Amino acid sequence: MKSFLNLTGALALLAAPALAQQAPAPSLTASALAVGSMAPAFKGQDAAGRPVELRQLLKKGPVVLYFYRGQWCPYCNKELSQLQDSLQVLTAKGAQVVVITPETPANIDQTVAKTKASFPIVHDQNLTIMKAYKTAFVVDDATAKKYMGFGVDLKKANGLDQNILPVPATYVIGQDGKIKFAYFNTDYRHRTSVRQVAQAL
Repeated sequence: MKSFLNLTGALALLAAPALAQQAPAPSLTASALAVGSMAPAFKGQDAAGRPVELRQLLKKGPVVLYFYRGQWCPYCNKELSQLQDSLQVLTAKGAQVVVITPETPANIDQTVAKTKASFPIVHDQNLTIMKAYKTAFVVDDATAKKYMGFGVDLKKANGLDQNILPVPATYVIGQDGKIKFAYFNTDYRHRTSVRQVAQAL
């Protein structure tokens, strides 16, 4: 019965309209960073506790930065699975892939199990990175309630006292620290392809 309910919730999320990107709070207004602008520096740790720092990564090559919502999101799981399957397309160009999420380490473990991700996934515990890249927004109460009906408790999933998600944006950052490519779509159902990212590299 539990697996049936989980499946039902997942299907409902697949069928749901793009509700989550409504009316972000003024203090967390999501907006795309411009191509050609300097990418905000950041530090974090991946799920294995290894340090992840943009400045150090850029010494080795360009960085592809992804933001995703959580292991409960079928669109995110599909995107990360496709990314893993085609990872060599990006690494062959010298790129390093880093993924940022608000979800807790325990939920990141579920994401890895579902997607077989081998790239670093950083838990943005204080939303520092999401805020710097302007992907974070507050989910309105009506949408959060609907998600709760699907069995998705955003506060619990992210270990926060607010219902906050990122726009699932993708950025390519050149070794000069400037943004070379930006994909920012507030409709979470639409994602850029690995092919588009590879072309940007």
